[in-house]
Amino acid sequence: MRLVQISDIHIGGLFSQQVFDTVVDEVNKLTPDGIIITGDLTDDGILPQFEKARSEIKRFDCPNMIVVAGNHDYRHTGYLLFKKFFPTKHVYEFGDAVLLILGTARPDRDEGEVGYRQNLWMEKTLAKYPDKLKIVAMHHHLVGIPDTGTDKILILDAGDTLRTCLQSKVSLVLCGHKHRPWAWKLGSLEIAYAGTASSSRFRGFFENSYNIIEVEDYKVRTDIKIVGKKRFPLSDLVNMYKPFLEEKA
Repeated sequence: MRLVQISDIHIGGLFSQQVFDTVVDEVNKLTPDGIIITGDLTDDGILPQFEKARSEIKRFDCPNMIVVAGNHDYRHTGYLLFKKFFPTKHVYEFGDAVLLILGTARPDRDEGEVGYRQNLWMEKTLAKYPDKLKIVAMHHHLVGIPDTGTDKILILDAGDTLRTCLQSKVSLVLCGHKHRPWAWKLGSLEIAYAGTASSSRFRGFFENSYNIIEVEDYKVRTDIKIVGKKRFPLSDLVNMYKPFLEEKA
């Protein structure tokens, strides 16, 4: 199974059409089983941006387009528009794997929240798939990331969400939000963050990118793909880490 994670497109002032055209071309050549867009399709959550986002996303040739709302999508009553433009299921099965979608965006708030009811739903739902590899996708980041500034806009109940993921034996959590590709490993749980696919709103990593997830024999490999450039394991980015300012010094 192959999944592609695209995040933080940010259609608006800092959106690059040329970069997004390259993303569409590259991803379609991968013929993924599913494409997960982990939020912030728009910059301001307004109607013209949603209209353009829908037309751009229709260019992907994939049987499963999975779209998650980000905090920017819920601005300016965008939460009323999002579900009309991007109706999405919450559970997707892919052979030996199951993918759950969590909504962390809240109207006109930058911080995220899973909430008690959604945490309980996740626990009960994942219990139905004891023999499948478990993946969870959301917009906001669960654990802070280097070079991205304040962590006041993470998930308010991140601890409870992490507990549910560990208790439910989730193998991979996919997040966006901070525009900084990264990965953390907590025991058997990997948390993979995607950078921004098509915006120049960079933090700490100054190239557009997306993630490619390969699942085979109940094992997960997560790669980062620099748009128009090379693909390599996301873990290499962490292992080779140097602060951006140090790299340029």
